Amino acid sequence: MSTTSVTTWSLEQTSPADLAPFGETAPDGTPRLPEGVRIIRSELPSPEFSRFLYTAVGGDLTWTDRLDWPYARWREFLERPGSETWVAYEHGTPAGYIELDAQDEGAVEISYFGLLPAFRGRGIGGPLLSVGTARAWDLAERWPERRPTKRVWVHTCSKDGPHALGNYERRGFRVFATKVEQEPDVPTPGPWPGAGLF
Repeated sequence: MSTTSVTTWSLEQTSPADLAPFGETAPDGTPRLPEGVRIIRSELPSPEFSRFLYTAVGGDLTWTDRLDWPYARWREFLERPGSETWVAYEHGTPAGYIELDAQDEGAVEISYFGLLPAFRGRGIGGPLLSVGTARAWDLAERWPERRPTKRVWVHTCSKDGPHALGNYERRGFRVFATKVEQEPDVPTPGPWPGAGLF
């Protein structure tokens, strides 16, 4: 089987002051969004919706680690205190999302972030990452059982597209680890295979 060299970067912020907002900001400090774009928290756990976002965004990026998750595992993950999904909509259509996962010792991982292919390059990714990172920093305000956030971290890899690493760095994330591995070439799954939930 043929392989591909994949570089993975782990990045972090260790203070809310590290967050560099995207572009112009509104009076309340939030980024000004493109016309017709709204970013809303998906407050009710929905395995169906989360799986849709995962496959629709990651289908051409070879996101495969959750394709075999049964419905119960999706529900368990989404119902964990401090698990949040923030969704960008353009004129009412889901355009992308950022998923936050509160962890021990005040860490919050951005476990997934991205846009559906049709919405890339339209000025949505920067504001979505800024809003999502800000929500990682104030996550304990919505989840009092979680410790205040001390660190927000994420990993991205060379398969995530040519702008992924730079987008994180422009938002104030710093690389703290880099690794290069050979991974087997696998077909790009697209958003359709494995549609069964059980």
